Amino acid sequence: MSLRHAILTALLEKPSSGLELTRRFDKSIGYFWPATHQQIYRELGKLEETGLIRALPAAQPTRGQKKEYEVLPAGRVELAAWTAESQDPKPVRDPLLLRLRAAAVVGPQGLEAELDRHLELHRDQLAEYQDIERRHFPPERNAQEDRLRHLVLRAGIGLEVMRIEWLTQALGELRELSAEEAQDARDAADEGSTEPAEVDGSA
Repeated sequence: MSLRHAILTALLEKPSSGLELTRRFDKSIGYFWPATHQQIYRELGKLEETGLIRALPAAQPTRGQKKEYEVLPAGRVELAAWTAESQDPKPVRDPLLLRLRAAAVVGPQGLEAELDRHLELHRDQLAEYQDIERRHFPPERNAQEDRLRHLVLRAGIGLEVMRIEWLTQALGELRELSAEEAQDARDAADEGSTEPAEVDGSA
């Protein structure tokens, strides 16, 4: 249900064609509510059918011209009602956490490289968010809409910082376990090499 509200939000910010909307999703809303181009176009059709948005009349109708959509009053009412709704937090479903739990049973072989890869991805994402913050949210941008949008971005920054810290800790733990396992193997090998040879008592 939230995709329709994401689209209503974007169209209230600026009437757009479907193509423009998908590009804007890729650069903003899509960071926390991703959707494919097909999903967006399909939802636009449903919103138009239910009378929540309409296609703006073209100044000069041209074959193949992209339709531009705007939100109707009923769409604004729908979005305002949804914004005020009570909703419980969604449970976390993270495959990486499940894989770590599985590693406790079957061993963590190969997991270190995957955690390293995730760490780099989250560092890149944090850098991108921080660049957006520098470019779009200087201290003088203090209007209500800017402050609320900045809150959303700061949530993304905070999540990336938390993930980077956790992944760094997890990698440290894995490397410590690996070192301990290697040391145990060396100790076992040393013990085997220092055992006295059995005396052959046969004459």
